[in-house]
Amino acid sequence: MATNNEYIELPWTMNSSSGDDEAPKDPRTGGEDFTQQFTENDFEDTPPAQRVQFILGEDVDSSGTHVSHPLFSEMGMLVKEGDEIEWKETARWIKFEEDVEEGGNRWSKPHVATLSLHSLFELRRLLVNGSVMLDMEAQNLEVMADLVCDHMVSAGTLPPGVKDKVKDALLRRHRHQHEYAKKTRLPIIRSLADMRNHSSSKTDTSTHLGAIGVTTWFHAGASPQHQAQNQGQSQSQTMPKDMVKSPSNQSMARPGSGTELSEQQHKGNTHFMRKIPPGAEASNILVGEVDFLERTLSCFIRLSQAVVLGDLTEVPVPTRFVFILLGPPGSQSNFHEIGRAMATLMSDEIFHEVAYRARKRDHLLSGVDEFLDAVTVLPPGEWDPTIRIEPPAAIPSQEVRKRPPELPKEEVDEEEEEARLRDENGLTRTGRLFGGLINDIKRKVPWYISDYKDALSMQCVASWIFLYFACLSPIITFGGLLAEATGKHMAAMESLVSGFVCGMGYGFFSGQPLTILGSTGPVLVFESIIYEFCLKMGWEYMTFRFWIGMWVAGICIVLVAIDASALVCYITRFTEENFATLIAFIFIYKAIENVMVIGKNFPVNQGIYDCVCTPPIGSNASVIEYAKYNWDYCETYNGTLVGGDCGSPPTENVFLMSVVLCAGTFLISTVLKEFKNALFFPSIVRQYISDFSVLIAIFAMSFFDYSLGVPTQKLEVPNELKPTLSTRGWLIPPFSEKNPWWSPIIAVFPALLGTILIFMDQQITAVIVNRKENKLKKGCGYHLDLFILSILIAICSLMGLPWFVAATVLSINHVNSLKLESECSAPGEKPQFLGVREQRVTHILIFLTIGVSVLLTPLLGHIPMPVLFGVFLYMGVASLKGLQFFDRILIMFMPAKYQPDYMFLRQVPIKRVHLFTVIQLACLIILWLIKSFSQTSILFPLMLVVMIGIRKALDLVFTRRELKILDDIMPEMTKRAAADDLHKLDAEVGLLARIFPWGKGSRGRVVTKPPGLDGGLPASGGAGSAGLISCTTSNANEKEFEAQSSLLKK
Repeated sequence: MATNNEYIELPWTMNSSSGDDEAPKDPRTGGEDFTQQFTENDFEDTPPAQRVQFILGEDVDSSGTHVSHPLFSEMGMLVKEGDEIEWKETARWIKFEEDVEEGGNRWSKPHVATLSLHSLFELRRLLVNGSVMLDMEAQNLEVMADLVCDHMVSAGTLPPGVKDKVKDALLRRHRHQHEYAKKTRLPIIRSLADMRNHSSSKTDTSTHLGAIGVTTWFHAGASPQHQAQNQGQSQSQTMPKDMVKSPSNQSMARPGSGTELSEQQHKGNTHFMRKIPPGAEASNILVGEVDFLERTLSCFIRLSQAVVLGDLTEVPVPTRFVFILLGPPGSQSNFHEIGRAMATLMSDEIFHEVAYRARKRDHLLSGVDEFLDAVTVLPPGEWDPTIRIEPPAAIPSQEVRKRPPELPKEEVDEEEEEARLRDENGLTRTGRLFGGLINDIKRKVPWYISDYKDALSMQCVASWIFLYFACLSPIITFGGLLAEATGKHMAAMESLVSGFVCGMGYGFFSGQPLTILGSTGPVLVFESIIYEFCLKMGWEYMTFRFWIGMWVAGICIVLVAIDASALVCYITRFTEENFATLIAFIFIYKAIENVMVIGKNFPVNQGIYDCVCTPPIGSNASVIEYAKYNWDYCETYNGTLVGGDCGSPPTENVFLMSVVLCAGTFLISTVLKEFKNALFFPSIVRQYISDFSVLIAIFAMSFFDYSLGVPTQKLEVPNELKPTLSTRGWLIPPFSEKNPWWSPIIAVFPALLGTILIFMDQQITAVIVNRKENKLKKGCGYHLDLFILSILIAICSLMGLPWFVAATVLSINHVNSLKLESECSAPGEKPQFLGVREQRVTHILIFLTIGVSVLLTPLLGHIPMPVLFGVFLYMGVASLKGLQFFDRILIMFMPAKYQPDYMFLRQVPIKRVHLFTVIQLACLIILWLIKSFSQTSILFPLMLVVMIGIRKALDLVFTRRELKILDDIMPEMTKRAAADDLHKLDAEVGLLARIFPWGKGSRGRVVTKPPGLDGGLPASGGAGSAGLISCTTSNANEKEFEAQSSLLKK
C-alpha cells in the first residue's frame, strides 16, 4: 500500500470535485497531476447528448494522450481449471461481438451484441459508486494492481485484510481461446521453463514467479527497488494454493535488457492480428467471483499511456482501458452480462471517444446516458433471445450523434450551390474559347501517371479479358451488318481496325478512360441512309462519307470550343436511366433473338437424315454392321458415307446445344460473380473467382461444346489485314469524278444530324459513368472526351473506318468490373463500396488485343457464338442492377408489405412514385418503337433531346421535393419553389417537435438496440434476461435524416 497521502483517494460521489478521478502515479515513473478544466456542475442541467457533444467538441491536449484509437475489447472471466484459478477469455469485440462457444470450443459468428437493460443500469451504478481511475501511470499489471488495491482500501471499499488476495486474483494467468485450440497432451499453460522451475530447487522468490507459463510475453522490466519490495511481500504473504501467477505483471523489456524470462514467449494469436485495425489499443474487461469478498468491487481504469501488459490480451496490442469487476459467489451470470455491457460500450464509436477524452467520472456517466438514449428496446415476448443479429451490410454513420445538424438561420442560395457542383465537374461555361477543354486537361494531368500505376492489380487483368470478349463479338457482328448496309465498303476487318485505332487513341488521351467505345445501332442506320442516298445519286460513297466525317469532327470541335458539353447538366437521372435501360433491354433482346435465329436455321425436327455409313469395297462386313456408325466415326473405320446429306454433319442438335451454351454462360457468369459473398474458401480465392467469372464461363462452355462435338456456330474473325473490298485502300481520296464539286458543301446537313447522334450517345454514356454513385475521385472530362472523339472521327473518315462512340452497356460493365470494396478487417464487418479502380490500362489492353485478333483467329475460331450471346445476356442483365428506374418497375408488381425498404418509398407517396414510373416507362416504350423501325430510327438521338424536354415539363406535375428524391434537380430552378418547400418542411419539423419533445435533448429514439449497428433481428443476449436491448443505432435511418436535413438547407 502506498504510505504517502499523495497517493490516497477519497470515495467517489456523483458530482465529484475537481481532480477526484485522477489516478495515482507509479512512484517509479513519477508524473504530474492532470489539471481539471471544468467545475463539477459543468453539465448539470443539460441533456446527455449535448454533454457528450460538448466533450467531443473540445480540442485534444497537445501531448496526444487523449487522442482516440481503434479499440479491441476482450473479456476474461475468473474460472477454475483443475486445481488452478485463471482468467479465461470468453468474448471479444472489434466492432461486433464474438463469444466462445463452450460446446464447440470455437468462436461464434460475429453478431450485434444484445444486452439486458438491467445490466446497463447496473453498469451505470458501478461507475457512480465504484472506483474510476483516469490517466494512471503504470507500466505493468503488478503496479496497476498495487495502485488499484491501495485506492480501494483508502476509499473504504476493500477490507485491508483481503487486499493481497485481490491483488493475487488480478495477477492470475490469462488463457486465450486460440491456446485451447492448440492443446496437446501436455497442457499449454505449462512451459519448459515452468517444468524446469518445478523440477529444480528454487528460492522463495523463484517459487513465487516459477509458475509463469508459455503465455509469458516479455522480460521483467521493473526497477530493482520494486523487485526487492515484491520479493519481500511474496515471502511474508501466503498465496492460495490453487492460484497460478500471471506473466502479465511483467512489462515489456527495453532493447538489450536480458532477464531470466527472456526465453519464455507468449504465443499470440498472430492470425487474428490481421483483423485488428492499425494503431489499435486494447480494452480489457475482467470479471469474476471469489469466495473471500462479501461485496462487489469495481474499477474503471484508463492508463495515461497504452502499455502491452504481457498475456493480458490475446494479440500484442497495448492496453489503454481496464475494467475490473469482482464479487462474492453467486453473481457470475450477472457479472458476465455487466462485462458484456462494458465491452459493448467500449466498442461504441461515441462512448469510446468519450472514454478517451473524459476528465472526470461525470463525463463517463454522460457517455453512458447518451448511449442509453440512443439504444432501441426490444420487448421480451416478441423476439427470440437465442437468435443472433447478423451484422448490417452498411453501418450508419454516427456523426449525427457527435454533431447534431442545426436548422440554417438563413436560406441557402441553391443556385449558387448547384453552380459550384457543376463547376467542379466541368459543366459550366467558362466564357472563353476552349476554356472547358483547358480545365479538363488541368484536372486530368496530375492523375495521368497514377492512371497506369493504379492498374497493378489482378482485377484489371480479369476486367481486360472479360471486356475483350465482350467488345470483340459486337465488333464482328456489327461488321457483318455494316457489310450488308454499305455494300462491303466497310465490314468486319474495318471494324477491327477502327476498334484498334479509336480504342488506343481514346485510352491514352481521353478524360474518362472508363468509357468503352463501340459501334451503335443509330450509327449503323445513319451509314445505311448515306449509302442508299449515294447509290441513288450515283456518287462515290466513301468520298462523300469522308466529307461528312470531316464536318462532324469540325462541328464537334466547335462545340468543344464553346463549352457545349455544359449542356450535359440537363441530362438528369430520368433521361440517363431511360437510355441505359433501353440499351440493356436491347442487349437482352438481341441475345435471345440471335439464339432464336439459330433455331430457325437449324430446326430440331429436320426429317430423315439421308446419309448412311457403308462398309468399304471388298470388305466382308455387312451393311448392318457399318450402319451403326454415325457421320463422325464412319471414316475412322474406313467406311463410306452414302446419301444426299453426307456433305454436312447432322444439325438437329445445334439449336438445343446453343440454348444450353447461352444459358450456361449466363448462369455461370451470374453465380460466380456473386461468389465473393459466398461462405466457401478464403476471401482472396472468392475474389479471384468473382473477378474472372465471365472468363471462366466462356472457357467452361467452350470446352463443353468442344467435348460434345456438336457443330454449333463459331466466331468468325478475318485472318488477313486488308480491306474487305478489293477496289478500295486504307486511305480515302477526298475528291471523286462521280461526285460534284458542291457535294462537300452539302455534306454539312447530314453531318449536323450525325453530330447530334454522336454528341448524345457520347455524353449520356459519360454521365452514366461519372454518376456520383460510382465515387470517382479523378474528375470528369466531358470536353476532353468530345475533343478526342472528334479527332478519332476525322481519322476514321480518312481511313474509311466505322465511327466508334461511347457504348453504354459496355461502359457500365467496365465500371462494374473495376469496383473496389473495403477489406473486411473486423470480424462480421461487411465490405463497403469504396469506388472504382480508375486507370487507363484496361481500356488500352482491350483494344490492343482487338487489334491483334487477326493473329488469334485459330484460337478464336473455337469459341461458339451462343457462348458470346450468353455474355451479351449477362451484360444486359448486370447493367440493370442499380438502376432506380428498373427497381421502380419491379415495385409496381409487388404488394406493399413485400416492397423493399427503399429510401424514396419512405419519402414519397407510393402513388406518386408509380405515376413517375409510368411516365418514364411510356418514354422508354416510345424510344423502343422509334428504334425498332428503320424509317424512324434515325430520329432516335433527337428523341433523347425530347426526353430532356419531357423531364423539364415534369416540374409542373411533381413538387420540387419529389423530383429531388426520385430524380435530379435541373438547373435554373426558381428560389420561390425552394422557399415553398422549405416552408412546408419547417411546418412538418415543428409538428414532430411538438409530438416528440424528447428529441431536443437526445439524438436517440424511444426504442432501445449498441448504437451504430442495425441488424434487423435480435442477437444472443445474456442468460436470464427478460427484456433485452439489442445494440443497434437509434439513428439507423440516418441517411433519411441527412436527406431531410439537406432538403431543409434548400
